[in-house]
Amino acid sequence: MADVLNPDALETSLNQLDGWAGTVDTGITKTFELEDFAEAMRFVNAVAGVAEEMNHHPDIHVSWNSVRLDIVSHAAGGVTEDCVELAGRIDMLAGGAEDFRSH
Repeated sequence: MADVLNPDALETSLNQLDGWAGTVDTGITKTFELEDFAEAMRFVNAVAGVAEEMNHHPDIHVSWNSVRLDIVSHAAGGVTEDCVELAGRIDMLAGGAEDFRSH
């Protein structure tokens, strides 16, 4: 099982991510604004693919064109390097939006 990051390590990691915030205990979160509901669902499905690949799953909240992702390792009891890696991979998905928007 991965170790929970200390607050300083999390702060350093969050500074390298785009728009993620949180604490080691409660997890990290980010809200993505998409064009419409259909695009939001394509994004959610793309996130699900990455999450399955990593076997690390965010909590996903959808509201029409808005998707909020909350990431924490329940098994470890806080934010781990896997959480940060998942956030970074999700940011890459969002940055390469054509990948999920074209389906």
